[in-house]
Amino acid sequence: MAQMIRKQVYIEPRQEATLKRQAKRLGITEAEIIRKAIDSQLTHPVPGVRNLTAWEREKEFIAERMSGKRLPRGRKFRREEAYQERLERYGR
Repeated sequence: MAQMIRKQVYIEPRQEATLKRQAKRLGITEAEIIRKAIDSQLTHPVPGVRNLTAWEREKEFIAERMSGKRLPRGRKFRREEAYQERLERYGR
């Protein structure tokens, strides 16, 4: 086993209960669960995002789309125009 460094942290009662349940269910120590959680957080710092570079590209794409400068491929109208045309057609 690698050298260990002792750390003390404060957790909420609900976290302690969940930690104890999970350790018992998995048959591992609470410390092992905490170490795995730390490794997971350091590997994937943004919850739910596995590829931070891809996420940054996606954010840029979203910002560009929101700016109104670019229309999707092949489309020659904006959503608002389609809604207006529909309202005129059906008289609503």
